[in-house]
Amino acid sequence: MNNDFPRIITFLRKERGLSQKQAAEDLGVSQALLSHYEKGIRACGMDFLIKAADYYEVSADYLLGRTLQRGASPDSDDFHHLKSSVMNQINQRLLTNTITIIYDLLTQLGDKNLANAVSSYLMNAEYQVFRAIYSADPSNPQDMFALDRNRFKGLSTAAMIINLEKAVELMEKEKLSLDLSPDILSGYFEQGASSLFNLIQFAERNAVGRKSMDS
Repeated sequence: MNNDFPRIITFLRKERGLSQKQAAEDLGVSQALLSHYEKGIRACGMDFLIKAADYYEVSADYLLGRTLQRGASPDSDDFHHLKSSVMNQINQRLLTNTITIIYDLLTQLGDKNLANAVSSYLMNAEYQVFRAIYSADPSNPQDMFALDRNRFKGLSTAAMIINLEKAVELMEKEKLSLDLSPDILSGYFEQGASSLFNLIQFAERNAVGRKSMDS
C-alpha cells in the first residue's frame, strides 16, 4: 500500500471513537490483522481497501492519501480507474517483494546454476505477458521478436517447465535446502513476508478457480 494508509485508517477509527476490536469485528478481520494494517506491518488486499472505504464513508483515494476530499461516487469513472490502479499497485508490490525474497534465498543457497534456472523461468513468464500485451494490436511491428507469434507461447511455456524441473533437480542433486517456516520468513524479511504470504494464498485460490479474497 503506502505510508499514508496506516495513518489514515487509524485516524478515521479514532475519529469515530471506535476501539480497534470493534472496528475489526465490523470490517470482518481479526484485531491482530487490523493492528498490522494500522501499524503498516502488513499490506491489505483490494477487498479490505474497498470495505474500509465503505465503512468509513470515504473514497479509496482518500484512504491512500491521494486527496483531501473524503467522498467519491462509486459509480464514477474516476472510482473505477482508481480501483484498477490500486489493484495494480498491490499486485506489483506482491510480485516485487516476493521476487526479492526468492533472490535473497537463492543467494543463501549459493548455486549459480540454480539461480540461472530460476531467472530463466521468471524471464520467460514476463516475456509471455509482455508479448501478449504488445501483440494484442496486430499492427504493432513484430521485428523485435525472433520467435513466430504463433509459436512463442508453446516454446516459452516449454522453456519454463524445463527450467523449473532443472531447478528442482539441482536442489535435490546438490542437496540444496534452507531451514524455513512462516515464523522464520516473517522474522527475516519483516514486511516483505506478508506480500509472499498473500501471493501464496492468491496463487492457490486461483489454481483451484476461487476468487481472490482479503486475507
